[in-house]
Parts: sequence; structure tokens; C-alpha cells
Amino acid sequence: MPLRILDVPEQMLFATTAQAFLEKEASLGVVRDLHARDASFESAWWQRAAELGWSGLLVPEDLGGGSVSGDGVADLALIAEQAGRTVAPGPLHPVSVVLAGLADTPGGHEETIEALVAGRSVGSWATYEPGRPFDPTSPRTTATRTPNGYRIDGVKDRVEAGDRADVFLVVADCDGTPRQFLVPAGIPGVDVTEQRTVDLVKKHARVRFDGVQIDASAVVGSAEQTAAVLERQRQIALLLQCAETVGILDTVLAFTRQWLLDRHSFGRPLASYQALKHRYADMKMWFEACRATTAGAAAAVGARSTDAPLLVSVAKAYVAERAPVMLQDCVQLHGGIGVTWEHDLHLYLRRAVLNRAMYGSPEDHHRAVYAMSRKVPA
Repeated sequence: MPLRILDVPEQMLFATTAQAFLEKEASLGVVRDLHARDASFESAWWQRAAELGWSGLLVPEDLGGGSVSGDGVADLALIAEQAGRTVAPGPLHPVSVVLAGLADTPGGHEETIEALVAGRSVGSWATYEPGRPFDPTSPRTTATRTPNGYRIDGVKDRVEAGDRADVFLVVADCDGTPRQFLVPAGIPGVDVTEQRTVDLVKKHARVRFDGVQIDASAVVGSAEQTAAVLERQRQIALLLQCAETVGILDTVLAFTRQWLLDRHSFGRPLASYQALKHRYADMKMWFEACRATTAGAAAAVGARSTDAPLLVSVAKAYVAERAPVMLQDCVQLHGGIGVTWEHDLHLYLRRAVLNRAMYGSPEDHHRAVYAMSRKVPA
């Protein structure tokens, strides 16, 4: 059962079409083949996904986007959940986060938005910095004003799909205030180094900006708008992680249940043993809580609710904390076969572990939830 299917036939068709596309074009076999070729995704594949409407869900219709249900966040969460079922490749997450920022401050960037929505271009959010936790509000990368625009200096790392990106949305300090700038990947002074992750196909990059000269038009939004735009992007990034992880958990729990029913020990199916029943029941309960917290976050982010910062942290704290534990339990329930390269379990575990680490750890978000909860009046 998906996170949130509205009573809209078009959305149901959208979800089933995405599922069929992923099963055919981004199956686990495709993921393994990409890994064998040391590739992350095929550009033609991403363009076909964009043609299905995935990339424009957060973009208004007058800028070339649109959503089938009228709630782009809900539609995007459904796609992320479906992608989790096959641990699909592709830049859905970074492109969506970049477009979330540009859609709120589109002035002068319409061509970039059009290229990203059409799948002709890949964008990525450059916000992490080496040796520092996730905090887009205090960058050390600098943007210095010049007669013709700005000069960008600094290093970003953990830039998702950075090795394939055509443009970076860079968070930099400008006159003591965080601002965002669109920086083309191919201009002088930009150096990109691939970074590998535990995931088979998701790659990141370290991007060095050494005296990069950009026009004044590269700035995204005003200084007054930037804080709200950064928060919006943070919420979208976290929601996509959680929704994808929910899809992962739903799929793994389903084939673990089938394994317990099919596998026999001493003439009895494994599912008949009480200890294993209780273990699976606990995981099912945790999964439903993961899905509920993620659905709550999706609704709040879609409505731009004042509760959205709290609810996305609640979802990330719970989902990222429980998912690796649940998947490790599934590995144990599969016995020796669960730890083999040939079994698909580790593909899902790798993606969940990567999601756990990005955009704040569960511990970081537990602290955030505590801090925000203290501000709520009794």
C-alpha cells in the first residue's frame, strides 16, 4: 500500500505507470549491470523518466512542470517510494531538491528549470562541506562580489550525482549571509572528483571551486528569501529519503515473509516458529510506524505547514534509525543465504544505510525534535 494515494484516478495511474516503468527499466538486474560497468545511471533512461513527469512535480505549470493530483509533494513521494522497491538508479533526489529551490525563486533561471524538467540536464545541491555536518545555513564556501558578478571559492563534498551534474546549486557565504548560486559544472575553476558510497549505483562527488567567476544572474533568490528556500530544500531532501526507505522496507519485508513461509526446517515452515513470528511482527509494527511518520511529513511539506520542520525530523529520526536494524534482521531471517553477494538483500541494505547517513543522522534529528518540541506551548 503506497504512502498516500489521493482519491484521484490520475494519481493512481501515475503510480502504477511508474511501477511498471521501474520494474522494466530499473530492475535489480539493471542495478547490478550498472555496477558491473561502474556506471550510476543512463542519461537516456533519466530522460524517459522525466518524460513521465517525475522531474517536474515541484515546478508550476507556467514553468513547464505540474503534478497529476495537484499535490506535487505527494506525487513525488510516491515516485520515491516506488524507486525504493527496486533501489533504482538516477538523479531523482538531487534534481528534485534543486528544482524545489528554483521553483520558489525562478527569476532569471527559466532556461535551467526547463532543461532540468525535460531531463536534458542534471543538477545537484552542493551544500555539504568536508569534515562538517549537514548545515546549509553556515557554509564556509564563499561568494565574493566582483564588478561583473561573484567569485566562488571553497570545497563541497557528498554532492549526489556530482560526477554527472551539468549544474550545481551552491550554498555559499556572501557578506555574512548564506546565498545560493547556479554554477555550471564545465566552467574554469570547477574541479569534480568522484566519491564512492556503500550503494552500488549512487555516487557522490567532491567539487572544488577555485576562483570560479560567475555572472550576477547566477544568484538564486534574494538574501531575504534564502533561509526559507534552504529549509524547503532540506525538507524535500529528507522526505525523499524517508519515502524511498519505506519502499525498501515494504519490499524486503514482503519477500522475507515469503521466504519464511517457503523455507522448511524439521518438516515445518520457518513461519510456524513462535520466536520468528514475534520477530516479524515487531518489524511489521515498526514498518507501519515508518510509513505513518513519512506520510505525515509528506502531508505537512505539501501543505507548507508550520509543523513541516518538526515532522520531517520526526520521520527521518524514526525511519533512519529503524530501517537498518529491520533490514539486518531480515538478513538474519534468511540465514546463510542472506549474507551472500548473489542475494538481493544487500542492495536494499546499502541504500538504507546511505540514506541514514545523509542530511543528518537519526541522533541529529532526535535532538532537533527535542529542541522544536520545547518551543511548542503546553
